[in-house]
Amino acid sequence: MNPVITTCPVCGEQLTVTSLHCRKCDTTIEGFFELGRLARLSPEQVKYVETFIRCEGKFNRMERELGISYPTLRGRLTDIIRQLGFPVGPEPQLLSDEERHRILDDLTNGKISPEEAMKMLEGD
Repeated sequence: MNPVITTCPVCGEQLTVTSLHCRKCDTTIEGFFELGRLARLSPEQVKYVETFIRCEGKFNRMERELGISYPTLRGRLTDIIRQLGFPVGPEPQLLSDEERHRILDDLTNGKISPEEAMKMLEGD
């Protein structure tokens, strides 16, 4: 069986399903049916979502499996979120290696608490 195409090959607009058919009893139902948000994704985006689920949302596992960096993974996820029609929050602020080391040094030297270190490392 061929996968369902979701965009018009002529103009690129979203296609609408107008007929459903049961091969067992030969029943056909006609109307206008939505394919759902996931049908908006390209085959590459579907593969990404499948990998995301298989890796339980853990980017470090996805980095190893797909061989791409965290910023690339994050960018692709943001693209998928937008494609699905959800709002995208502000980009997470990534700490530099120097900032991360300074926070960990402050923690080791007792200048900040573990809770403060976690908040700083998480970008809160």
